[in-house]
Amino acid sequence: MALIAVISGAAVCAALLNLDLDATNKFTREFRVFGANVVVSAPQTGDAAGTMDVGEIERIEQLRSPQIVGIAPYLYLSAEAQAGENKAAVIVTGTWFDAAQQMNSSWKVDGNWVSGRENRTDCMVGEQVAARLGLVPSHSVKVQYAGREAVLRVVGVITAGSSEDSQIFIALPLAQELGGLGARASLVQISVRGSAPEVENVIGRLTLALPGLQVRPLHQLAEAEGRLLERIRGLLFATVVLILALTSLGVLAAMAGLALERRGDVGLMKALGGSVQKIMRFFMAEATVIGFVGGTIGFAIGMLLSQWIGQRVFSVSITPHLIVLPATLALMVLVSLAGALPLRLLGRVRPSEILRGE
Repeated sequence: MALIAVISGAAVCAALLNLDLDATNKFTREFRVFGANVVVSAPQTGDAAGTMDVGEIERIEQLRSPQIVGIAPYLYLSAEAQAGENKAAVIVTGTWFDAAQQMNSSWKVDGNWVSGRENRTDCMVGEQVAARLGLVPSHSVKVQYAGREAVLRVVGVITAGSSEDSQIFIALPLAQELGGLGARASLVQISVRGSAPEVENVIGRLTLALPGLQVRPLHQLAEAEGRLLERIRGLLFATVVLILALTSLGVLAAMAGLALERRGDVGLMKALGGSVQKIMRFFMAEATVIGFVGGTIGFAIGMLLSQWIGQRVFSVSITPHLIVLPATLALMVLVSLAGALPLRLLGRVRPSEILRGE
């Protein structure tokens, strides 16, 4: 019964610990499909936002680490768009389409993404702009800014559920030509993967490497990600503590019954000269073996259980982590030893009473 209790507890604990290790990475990776969580921009000059040299991206690239998974510059122009008889004031956004696609894979696109960073003939429009101007893929739209204009073919309509729905996206070099700004950008969006402390560490390194620029997190996304991860982690650890307590009680009940059954054995050992310390070490060794064997079997079951939970609950594949094995074994041995405490009562057994059959 003690072994069954330990196996059950080890299986659940190993599954939850493995989920905690793998789910954090999986969730932070899943969050990255919703866009950047760090922005680098120039300080505001008066009432207008400043621009930054695109060459700063090279300095950001030099700091690229496993946490930085995407970098995309953006240049915003308040322009006028015309399609046929329809006109509208819009925000024209110049960017690298390949980087934007990587960082915003959650966007729904009717049509295709623009191919190439130097493409000066194609564009993508937000669904609100498309509705106002009557645009669909393959239509043409004329963009005008500061006396300069460009006629572009619409290859895709974006549905992002945010401000991007009211923008027209063009290649960054074309936006720089329309704005007459040279190699400038309004800001750089960075997608940083990792826990909240890891993101803060990347922000600190970027701040030191980019003096004169503002590096800030997108608080709405970062806070939502942090709250979700904290709640999941708190739930997992609370469940582990509860399972350990229940496992300890199961071992305690089994060992209490074992103590009553072995009163005669203990009395005979003491009558033959066995010390209480030696007898207790014998039973503690038995409890340790139960914890070790139960923990090993439970770990194997727990890995399968964590994969099942990952697929059914979180819809992600969970990778087994061998580092969970020593943690599970240590926890189960400690729980078994704690549950074996009733065996200390056997030290009070009097050999004379046992030999007389009392």
